[in-house]
Amino acid sequence: MTGSEIHGPAPEAAAPGPASADGPPDGAAPRGADLQSVVESLLFVAASPTPLARLAQVTGATEDAVNEALEQIAASYGLAGRGLRLLHKGDRVYLTTAPESSAFIEKFLGLDLSSKLSTAALETLAVIAYRQPLTRGDIETIRGVNCDGVLRTLIARELVEPVGRLEQPGRPFLYGTTLQFLHYFGLDSLERLPPLPADRDAGAPPPTT
Repeated sequence: MTGSEIHGPAPEAAAPGPASADGPPDGAAPRGADLQSVVESLLFVAASPTPLARLAQVTGATEDAVNEALEQIAASYGLAGRGLRLLHKGDRVYLTTAPESSAFIEKFLGLDLSSKLSTAALETLAVIAYRQPLTRGDIETIRGVNCDGVLRTLIARELVEPVGRLEQPGRPFLYGTTLQFLHYFGLDSLERLPPLPADRDAGAPPPTT
């Protein structure tokens, strides 16, 4: 055939497939300040404490890089006197409000966030904080009293949670503190707990202040 050839219609471009749930959307892991921004955004929208591995999976960065970004974010909050804080517990991290703002948040939301714990609850909480994980029986042995009701209160206040079971007959629950515990006492990690006096009896309840 001479002259211009007649071509059929151009093939339609393939529709883009769904974005992968793993790795960054554009295939390139963010770095430096960009990684800090992305990690901060992810924590802002997260509904629950987020494992470090999950942040690395979504961003495509290494866990070391994500951890460094978290340290930079936490430092920026501290230096600037910002209203947010990063809380760490194990491999999980959580973005929350600064404890200094709690009274204003309580007023704004009409909540009672500052209701005080009883002396018994504080003593029980101190035992758990310094000696976790431990069973209810361990707590009662240390305190010398029944702690069933107090423990239920601490769980209801989301200051204490079951963290496993002891591998012995009956498999009793092991209890530990929560991220809400850190927020309640204005700590960013358990490493910030004040040290016990060197001469304190290991079987005596730790200080509550």
